[in-house]
Amino acid sequence: MTDLPSTDEIIARIENGVGRITLNRPAALHALTTDMCRAMTAALLAWEHDPAVTAVLFDHTGERGFCAGGDIRMLAQSGAADGVKAREFFFIEYRLNALLMRYAKPTLAVMDGVVMGGGVGLALPCKVRVATERTTFAMPETGIGLFPDVGGGWHLPRLPGKTGLWLALTGARIKGADCRALGIATHFVESTGTDALKAAILAGDLSAADRFAADPGPAPLAPHRAEIDRLFGADSVEAIFAALDADGGAWASAQLTTLKTKSPQTLKVAFRQLALGAVAATFEDNMRMEYRIGARVVARHDFLEGVRAVIVDKDNAPKWSPERLEGVTEAMLDGIFAPLAEEWSGL
Repeated sequence: MTDLPSTDEIIARIENGVGRITLNRPAALHALTTDMCRAMTAALLAWEHDPAVTAVLFDHTGERGFCAGGDIRMLAQSGAADGVKAREFFFIEYRLNALLMRYAKPTLAVMDGVVMGGGVGLALPCKVRVATERTTFAMPETGIGLFPDVGGGWHLPRLPGKTGLWLALTGARIKGADCRALGIATHFVESTGTDALKAAILAGDLSAADRFAADPGPAPLAPHRAEIDRLFGADSVEAIFAALDADGGAWASAQLTTLKTKSPQTLKVAFRQLALGAVAATFEDNMRMEYRIGARVVARHDFLEGVRAVIVDKDNAPKWSPERLEGVTEAMLDGIFAPLAEEWSGL
């Protein structure tokens, strides 16, 4: 086995011709830092044209989860100041996302446990994505005034029907069976089998996930797919609220109650982001848009207030501004989405 230089939080090495990247920040549920993104990028670039490396496997230490997102506290602290470190993080993380999207060699991710935010950005570009019964997948950013980034604008509108928009707006958490049903995961494997699966992959069997695949059972979301497509198919966030209110059913009412707790600014940002991402010509075009959004929203009230309420004080009572959807104007959104003096670019 040949080792690459590793940080404490990323273990990158080659095992029997497979490049293996293990997230190793378990106390923080492997939330990504700028240095972690740099280390993964360096490993992937080193392996990209190395004939000794046939594939890349992503996994994690511990049992709690794959990756819970990014370093939110750092982003908020930077956003409250000059925003330089926040923009640097987004720039480097998005380059990693784009590199994975174009990576020519087979890439495999074992998405056991929590997969949110930055973890979604690592896993969804991989060609083989394995969920387990412990998988909890979500893009919860509307609850903290951020937005579903790391390629959410590209990946989510390409899920079946309006399920991606529903996930983006509500921040709903789904389990392994739904991940498999929606194509978020390519395979479902029982968590007790993941060690054997990884051993088989590292022994050279890159199709091992086919052999280890199990039946995830019924997808809990299946009975609501038609409702999602109908109710979240409206042409604005206000229209979605109205459709949910008019429906009056228990499930629709629950979605409306959830949406009313979210940042109105972020709901409208995510709606526009997914609409633009759905028609983006390339993944890099989408990431350029997301960098524009990210560079701006980290300094805005809702993100700083969301982090205060959910992560710092934990009172879960954010005071959004604007408080209501109608206060989030098209001009405000235009400003958030406008080109930057220094634009994002891929590697």
